Amino acid sequence: MNAINKHDKLNVVIVGHVDHGKSSLIGRLLYDTDSLPAGKKEELEGICKKRGVPFEWSFLLDAFQAERDQAVTIDTTQINFSTVMRDYVIIDAPGHREFLKNMISGAAQADAAILVVDASEGVQEQTKRHAYMLHLLGMKQIAVVVNKMDAVKYDPKVFEKTSQDITHYLQTIGLQASSIVPISAREGEMLVDRGSNLDWYRGKTLTEILDSFDVSNMLSTQDLRFPIQDVYRFDEKRVLVGRVETGILRKGDTLFFSPTNEQAVVTSIESWPDDDEIVEVHAGKTAAITLSEPIFIERGHMGSHAEALPMLSNVFKSNIFWFSEKPLKVGNTYRVRCGTMQTAVSVQLIDHVVDTQDLKKTEGASEVAKNAVAEITLRARDVLPIDPYTDNARLGRVVLYDGHNVAGGGHINMEGYPDQRKSSNPKSENIYKVNHSVTPEMRASMLGHYGGVFWFTGLSGSGKSTLAVAVEQAIFALNMNAYVLDGDNVRHGLNSDLGFSPKDRAENIRRIGEVAALQANSGVIILSAFISPYREDRQKARIAAPHCFHEIYIKANLETCEARDPKGLYKKARVGEIKEFTGIDSPYEAPENPDLVVDTEVNDIETCVEQIVNYIEANVKAEIIEEEIKNKKKDLSLVRA
Repeated sequence: MNAINKHDKLNVVIVGHVDHGKSSLIGRLLYDTDSLPAGKKEELEGICKKRGVPFEWSFLLDAFQAERDQAVTIDTTQINFSTVMRDYVIIDAPGHREFLKNMISGAAQADAAILVVDASEGVQEQTKRHAYMLHLLGMKQIAVVVNKMDAVKYDPKVFEKTSQDITHYLQTIGLQASSIVPISAREGEMLVDRGSNLDWYRGKTLTEILDSFDVSNMLSTQDLRFPIQDVYRFDEKRVLVGRVETGILRKGDTLFFSPTNEQAVVTSIESWPDDDEIVEVHAGKTAAITLSEPIFIERGHMGSHAEALPMLSNVFKSNIFWFSEKPLKVGNTYRVRCGTMQTAVSVQLIDHVVDTQDLKKTEGASEVAKNAVAEITLRARDVLPIDPYTDNARLGRVVLYDGHNVAGGGHINMEGYPDQRKSSNPKSENIYKVNHSVTPEMRASMLGHYGGVFWFTGLSGSGKSTLAVAVEQAIFALNMNAYVLDGDNVRHGLNSDLGFSPKDRAENIRRIGEVAALQANSGVIILSAFISPYREDRQKARIAAPHCFHEIYIKANLETCEARDPKGLYKKARVGEIKEFTGIDSPYEAPENPDLVVDTEVNDIETCVEQIVNYIEANVKAEIIEEEIKNKKKDLSLVRA
């Protein structure tokens, strides 16, 4: 354990089942540590006498009259108190099932947690739910207090049984309590003073346990993470402001910013009034810095050292707790916040739903209901700087918003997903691009047309492959060299090693995009027929062939495609034989601004083929043979027949 600094402040959240005594514990803790304002106890006694109820420490924290009347805490309350060793901010989180989202909000701010269990009731449903929430939030420092020992006559056997039950449950979810201590919050035993009724317990008191927790949890020894909160201008200075979440930020450091991959040197650490002596900022402190270069940086960007970068990805898993009245469903869009970053994400897949009582996982769920726990896969439009919570508990947590309301929260899991920053760079060294001596113009002069990538995207059953084959025949009849790249054919060879996970789907489209670009450079008209459900992946294919890529949306709604079901895939997906099938349990992101829309719901195949052929001609024709193409069109109707 690090040496304790009296000026350090530890944030502790207190959680547990409703009525297990959290608020009473805090009230008594404040009294026993002399942290109550003068006369506060007398004020509480007066309130209780006026109401005709016994004195209760919990009334100290019940900030609203409605809360006193309902006898439940409905909002997180933050209270400062101190021991001889250091200062604390203690967060009282609601235990009632209906207010779990406030519990998440409180726990997300904490460095440590106290889980309260009633000795007379033992481990309850909400005890398990709250413990699971601590797991989802990556909490590492946890103490368990078995409260109301006075109600069970301080029986050590009751304490032992409760300790065994909670220890077993915590172990099943990957948590371990630092200590389990018997207490009586009402009588003030084993909080600060040991009392006389628990002499059989030889462990630490609650305050001794709190004092043993690490306020920084070694945050300064971790890799630097400096999320940008705001960018300001003062006179000629451009100042970047944020909090150092982990690591140490030093003057003279070269900072690498994600996701833009730009870097610059920290030229100063600003302070007001000016203090030229500030040369470093440790984890948990706010910093205002200037840089050597005027690079583009905005709120949500992440500063780090080049040798220890966060991952970049537009897809990630999240173990979440859902507390919105509206169920979470595949395809829904939410706003996600991680650190200072906020962006829109869509639900790509509900991997499984977890029963917090027995930890049984249910596969293939179509939605996540209120107060349920689930692992889901989320996809953003752009790549994001991401740290899994196992690497960085401070930034591996996410909060999901539905509109302006908090709808869920949990932690990030990147297992099975590559770092897209690294995967975009060649793994081999000494690679040099070959400059061709044959130009695209020379090829077009010989072939009579330029090459191009015409990317057909749409749901399974929308008609992509059917149209691609028909268009290939029609284009070939015009003496233009065309070739169809179809999803099934490519997966028999080039991509036979890939499955249908999000990672494999992204790699499937990446490979196809690169191959299509090479063929287009050789003068071939590529007709690429792939569902390619994600905009981000299609954008990468466009980047591979930036001057000749054309996105053609083969439009047909899910009902129409499922009614066609030419390969029987929808039927198999509906009965669970095919997992992660686009449109059923995996989303399709329709193009926002396609180069061409071909509606197969309302048009027959001949009309659609003609529409596509006309578009291709207009974009690949070489002027020297334009007249010849026009003559060939006279025979086109025979080919279509």
